[in-house]
Amino acid sequence: MLCVWLTPCGLSAVERCMCTMQTGTQMTKLKGKKKGLVRFFYLDEHKSCIRWRPSRKHDKAKITIDSIHEVCEGKKSEIFQRYADSRFDPNCCFSIYHGDHVESLDLVSTNGDEARTWITGLKYLMAGISDEDSLAKRQRKRDQYPLLCHYVQTFSEADKNGDGNLSLGEVLQLLHKLNWLTLTLILTFSFHPQKADTDDNQGSLAFEEFCTFYKMMSTRRGLYLIMLSYSNNKEFMDLNDLVRFMENEQKMAGVTREYCLEIVSQFEPCSQNLQNMVLGIDGFTNYMRSPAGDIFKPDHHHVHQDMTQPLCNYFIASSHNTYLTGDQLLSESRVDMYAYVLQAGCRCVEVDCWDGPDGEPIVHHGYTLTSKILFKDVIETINKYAFTKNQYPVILSIENHCTVPQQKKMAEYLLEVLQDKVDLSTVNMNEFRKLPSPELLKGKILVKGKKLPANIDDDAEEGDVSDEDSEEEEDEDDTQINTDVRTLLPTRSFSILPRLSVCLNLCVFWSAAYLTSWQVSSLNESIVNQIMALKPAQLVRFNQRQLLRVYPSNYRVDSSNFNPQPFWNAGCHMVALNYQTEGRMLELNRAKFSTNGNCGYLLKPRCMNKGFFNPTLEDPLPGQSKTQLVLKIISGQQLPKPKDSMLGDRGEIIDPFVEVEIIGLPIDCCKQQTRVVDDNGFNPMWEESLVFTLHMTQIALVRFQVWDHDPIGQNFIGQRTIAFVSMMPGYRHVYLEGMEEASIFVHVAVNDITGKVGLSTGLSFALPVLLLLKSKA
Repeated sequence: MLCVWLTPCGLSAVERCMCTMQTGTQMTKLKGKKKGLVRFFYLDEHKSCIRWRPSRKHDKAKITIDSIHEVCEGKKSEIFQRYADSRFDPNCCFSIYHGDHVESLDLVSTNGDEARTWITGLKYLMAGISDEDSLAKRQRKRDQYPLLCHYVQTFSEADKNGDGNLSLGEVLQLLHKLNWLTLTLILTFSFHPQKADTDDNQGSLAFEEFCTFYKMMSTRRGLYLIMLSYSNNKEFMDLNDLVRFMENEQKMAGVTREYCLEIVSQFEPCSQNLQNMVLGIDGFTNYMRSPAGDIFKPDHHHVHQDMTQPLCNYFIASSHNTYLTGDQLLSESRVDMYAYVLQAGCRCVEVDCWDGPDGEPIVHHGYTLTSKILFKDVIETINKYAFTKNQYPVILSIENHCTVPQQKKMAEYLLEVLQDKVDLSTVNMNEFRKLPSPELLKGKILVKGKKLPANIDDDAEEGDVSDEDSEEEEDEDDTQINTDVRTLLPTRSFSILPRLSVCLNLCVFWSAAYLTSWQVSSLNESIVNQIMALKPAQLVRFNQRQLLRVYPSNYRVDSSNFNPQPFWNAGCHMVALNYQTEGRMLELNRAKFSTNGNCGYLLKPRCMNKGFFNPTLEDPLPGQSKTQLVLKIISGQQLPKPKDSMLGDRGEIIDPFVEVEIIGLPIDCCKQQTRVVDDNGFNPMWEESLVFTLHMTQIALVRFQVWDHDPIGQNFIGQRTIAFVSMMPGYRHVYLEGMEEASIFVHVAVNDITGKVGLSTGLSFALPVLLLLKSKA
């Protein structure tokens, strides 16, 4: 907990920090091996982001407070390490780690006091503690007017002469920037004295008047009609109306008047409605745009699956070439990437180890120009971040290219740094014919790599191991499975230091010969594709007993990603992706593992863990009913212009349409789209129903994509991908990933093959949603 202490003048030290930061400080921004850039840094008026100038990024030169992971005092980042030790005073240096990829902003102030002021102030803001005029006040304003807060700065920019009022021309330009067709008739009507323009300065809007105008313009027709249909055409919904809406549309059971009373108290901004305990259109809109109206199941934000089954019964979020920030030829290697992927929910990271100078093993992509980092730094970073998000086991995939002397160093660092995290003495390996569970292995790091046979003396200088060294009794079925798979796999052999071998608590074989439960196959995508083409059912059977890791082909020098879905369909556990390469494949990966609290472990469907299953058949689950998904795409809200728009905000108003794609078993994969709405990115209306039939919903993903129709093609606007099992029924908002306000409003209905409504996708009671609302408030 941060303490607020007072200076002699009565002003708290934190307030003094805030004042200094908002006034601004000139500091040197380090970048690579260059001299450094002198910039003016300051905290914005809302205390929500750090800005600097001058910058070619202009208004985009900022770091939001909520994107900051850590503030480190001194010269601890990789950028600082590139400079001579004596160049900067450590007391003047600090680093801000921020963003999805945990990038560092490395700053040098002119004196130590300035640095300490910024470090103290940033840590205070990160802790979520601030004064009445900033965080708390902004949160209440966002709750009341969730669509307006985003445009406060835009209003100021639109006020060209700085007189605090917007003329008709300025309002037209602003609405064009907000991606809305400017209809003069609507504007003229809204400027009527009885409407928005209420002061003596007729023909222009002050900020409060603009807020009123904006609220009138943004009233949601779809939500208004829903409210009227459940309130007998009244301008509000009473508690009984709300109960009927929750039960009939949102498929919630056990809804009480007390629960609805909580909704009115939290979301209704009108004091008269609050007094009468009813929900008007503004309150209903606020509620539907809150987490309670999101399409994602609230209990799936947390771990809810059975975590006591063997490891081979789970999909495991896995990274390939974890250390790289880009391609496999020239890009930079950074220890920060391990922190990033572990905090993003990844539970299997890769470490490529090579001989380095001064007897220190290094990590990089061999035989390329990628930069090199120390193995010790990697292990220390993994040790620091492995369990910051959850306690479920981390798998450390070692690719060992080191000679025996440097393997000694590797063994030392693994044992000294990770200590009891790699100690599995509490787990009796002989007791388990199958692997232990994620629950049993909480807080443990499983080190995966080539391991020597048990008959090698630990005191020996080195030992040779090949893929054919292991001998284990197998039952007849497993022998046949292994033989079927083994025919396609190569074997390898090299020397391993016994001391390093002792550190490995999971051993890996490229062939599938004579595997035990504690051994792992690691195969590239090309080989697994061959196996899936020839023996798909056998591969599923194989994955019921052994762990299998699939990694990208060596030909993907650009660090592109393959489609992970076919490998998930076959029950492959660790489908390793390049986390540094954003795009469709990583979005599918995020959607899949979000289903179980993004803990990195996802229980496979029962049919994949036991018995016969062939994902390539036209009827993969004979005798089981199919599922019908009916999606009504109603409207869109605040859809932005394409990111690569040549004119940016000044570009043409978009012509959006929505494409919905089902990604799952081959028989289920399909896509459909709505019509195009011309010249409206602000509140386009589609009101179209798309119908899909699925054979296996447990593994299916539903991908919503918004496109801008163009005469010569189409431009991507945004997307949201959700696991089918994580979708809520009823009227829901689908918020586009990485966008604050942009959303699609839909209605979700799930039926079995006979047309009976499937209620299993709803909430069994209202309490979880209410608790979520309180936690978000």
